[in-house]
Amino acid sequence: MRKTADWFLELPGLPRSIRVLLIAAFHLLVFAAAFVGAFAIRFDFDIPIKYQQSMWHLLPVVIGVKLTIFAVLKLFRGWWRYVSMHDVVALARALALAAGALVLVNVFVMTPEVFPRSVYLIDFGLSFLGLGAARGSLRLLREALRSNMAANGDAKRLLILGAGDTGETLVREINKNKNLPFRPVAFLDDDPYKHKLRIHGVPVLGSMNLIEEIVNAHEIEQIIIAMPSAGRDELRKIYERSRNTDAEVKILPALESMLSGEISLTQLREVSISDLLGRDPVELDTQSIGVFLQGRTVLVTGAAGSIGSELCRQVLRFGPQKLVMVDQAETPLFFTERELREEHADKLVPCMADIRDQKRMQAIFSRHKPDVVFHAAAYKHVPLMEANPSEAVRNNVLGTQNIADLAAQASTSAFVLVSTDKAVNPTSVMGTTKRITELYVHALASNCETKFCAVRFGNVLGSNGSVVPIFREQIRQGGPVTVTHPEMTRFFMTIPEAAQLVLQAGAIGKGGELFVLDMGEPVRILDLARDMIRLSGLDFDDIDIVFTGKRPGEKLFEELSFDAEKLGKTRHKKIFIGNHAGARFEEQRPTYLALLEAAERDDDVEVRKLLKRLVPSYSHPQADEKVVSIESGKFKAVGVSK
Repeated sequence: MRKTADWFLELPGLPRSIRVLLIAAFHLLVFAAAFVGAFAIRFDFDIPIKYQQSMWHLLPVVIGVKLTIFAVLKLFRGWWRYVSMHDVVALARALALAAGALVLVNVFVMTPEVFPRSVYLIDFGLSFLGLGAARGSLRLLREALRSNMAANGDAKRLLILGAGDTGETLVREINKNKNLPFRPVAFLDDDPYKHKLRIHGVPVLGSMNLIEEIVNAHEIEQIIIAMPSAGRDELRKIYERSRNTDAEVKILPALESMLSGEISLTQLREVSISDLLGRDPVELDTQSIGVFLQGRTVLVTGAAGSIGSELCRQVLRFGPQKLVMVDQAETPLFFTERELREEHADKLVPCMADIRDQKRMQAIFSRHKPDVVFHAAAYKHVPLMEANPSEAVRNNVLGTQNIADLAAQASTSAFVLVSTDKAVNPTSVMGTTKRITELYVHALASNCETKFCAVRFGNVLGSNGSVVPIFREQIRQGGPVTVTHPEMTRFFMTIPEAAQLVLQAGAIGKGGELFVLDMGEPVRILDLARDMIRLSGLDFDDIDIVFTGKRPGEKLFEELSFDAEKLGKTRHKKIFIGNHAGARFEEQRPTYLALLEAAERDDDVEVRKLLKRLVPSYSHPQADEKVVSIESGKFKAVGVSK
């Protein structure tokens, strides 16, 4: 429903060009009246005959100059609805320009004796007062109409989902602030004890399964979800019911995030894909993480990436002495450091470095002597690594070896490897390299003072180059949205949740553990695409979904652990621990070294064969030799010179 106040002031039914002409005509009348009035005031309302003739001759010129300047400065746009201090300044500037132009006409075209120039000063004042008063009056009229309509039931009709503290605060603030263009009509809440109650005069009409019925019966225009504690499944059900109506759907933040407990229009936002895929907030053991990080030097590799930059943000919450941010991407590192420097300038040490450069990394370790290392740097895009296997090995395997060996050599207190669910039964080069890094740091753990552990999890929402930003851009461009396979599923969590749990796992670790994060239920990529299309305000018929087929190295579904790992619980409910399923890494050391040598030669065929010898589940036509898998045993750091 259009707001009647705006409808009235926008001259409904008229084309924009006609509205502009009417506004210009109004200005013409004001300019004419101001100019004639200026003469009257100048001569005490007794204009001499000789000046009357000059006045009427010059009047069209005055009007023409002013209308031209106002048109060039675009002062006829948005004229009826809004006025601000910016508009007042623009009005004064335009009238001053017009007065200056007319003085020049008076000097160079007409003689000063024939025409008194003081008229222009009076004309400026009258024009400014006339137009300023008109604009201000319309602004006051609009606000008065809106306030009156809100009080008389002509504002946007709201259905509020959730009759708890957040919903109650929303209604209280709307009732207190009549300028908010809302009228709360009803609550819905699944708590039966709240049914038939009234909250600030607004009835609780029943449970969430009545959404469509209530919207239709009460002509609801907007649904507001005021349930900050709602989980993913509950939010998804609510959203599915709400989107079947013609009402807008908005979501309200938690009460503690509202400034001074007050509601503003800016705090109402669209439902996002993170709302539908997100989970309950992570409960951290902040005391143990504080002991782990506070007052210590922390080094993060891949510090400018999606996970690495969030790790930096989260680490800084716990008061480290120094945060060494390592990345080879100059521009992303610059922006990440600039963001964090606003509050933590004295703690940040940005280091441009390639983790494959062992000498450069050794210099960084020697200079800063990190107590804790979070190794997040890695190539992650499966199809790209499938086409560049040697580069994947050099970065993911050799790079990890360099950082892990240096941590062991420096007796760093803890080393946390950020891994991926693609390392489980890997079918891709990327997943295979990550599996090898898991086994490498596990083998080091038995020989070193450093507490080595790995943390494995699935996809994160919104990371650079991931499916969510790709879908968002495809939808923005009008499609098609490309999905590889209708049955493909993935695990998802938010970037902050992943980073927080990585910190928690590091604090829990005693050395040698493989931690696996609770990712919840897998999400079908096709459903994700459909949700994002809905959230953009479109229907399925508005945009095409195209199935492109699996890309090289991709699996239809990911797994979080091998069967033999037998996950067990930790003291944190969202972190599990695996037993690495056993292993003879020492027996495969020659194969491992041969892999690094093949990668240095850029021998992709040999690299694939050696990857399969080390991790048999990796499958590729060029990697079909008989294999012996890596099993446990002692393994020394191969990159550290003794």
